[in-house]
Amino acid sequence: MKLSIIVPAYNSEKKITKLINKIKKISLYEITKEIIVVDDCSTDNTYQILKDTADIILIHHKVNTGKGGAVRSGLKKATGDILCIQDDDLEYDPLEIPLLLKPILEGKTKVVFGSRRLNKNNQYSSFLYYFGGIMIDSFISFVLQANLTDAITGSKIFTREVYNKIKPLETNGFDIEAEITVKAVKRGFRPLEIPISYNPRTHKEGKNIRWHHAFPILKALFKYSFIK
Repeated sequence: MKLSIIVPAYNSEKKITKLINKIKKISLYEITKEIIVVDDCSTDNTYQILKDTADIILIHHKVNTGKGGAVRSGLKKATGDILCIQDDDLEYDPLEIPLLLKPILEGKTKVVFGSRRLNKNNQYSSFLYYFGGIMIDSFISFVLQANLTDAITGSKIFTREVYNKIKPLETNGFDIEAEITVKAVKRGFRPLEIPISYNPRTHKEGKNIRWHHAFPILKALFKYSFIK
């Protein structure tokens, strides 16, 4: 079996090498892995660093598409039996990927979400970010009738069967997280949540998500829950 790890990258010159080195160190039992990094038209030296990085599959966007666009490009390129999305900023520790992979290998589920909220030791960049996340997750869970604590987590693993059922993915921004969640649940897959550690960045440190991103996330929720 093969695991494809998709890394959507944008202006991550300070952390991308450390991230990839961590991913390369992961022990995945008898499973092989491929690392697909999608540079989403970075304006810093991210692409130059990635060009000189060995043992990765590099996709370069000449126009910035957003996180969703980068994730979609990576998933289309992936050849693995299991697909993993790993953010580029080290807010999620890639060394925890085997923990998320284990329930799939044991046949317990076909979709695993890494939940920040299930780990009570985690800190957050601000109270508003924490509270806003709870409100969005609660609303998504209510609409989908699914007990999810972190529906919009950037730490997701699913089988190719799941991907084949939820594609084509369409969103370009952070709403990709809502689209994947809604489509998976609507097609009968119930995500299993595993506690993960979380090391949040502040906006000064480069955190890209803002309060207004809640609107496209909620739009995607309604679009894929009721319209499509």
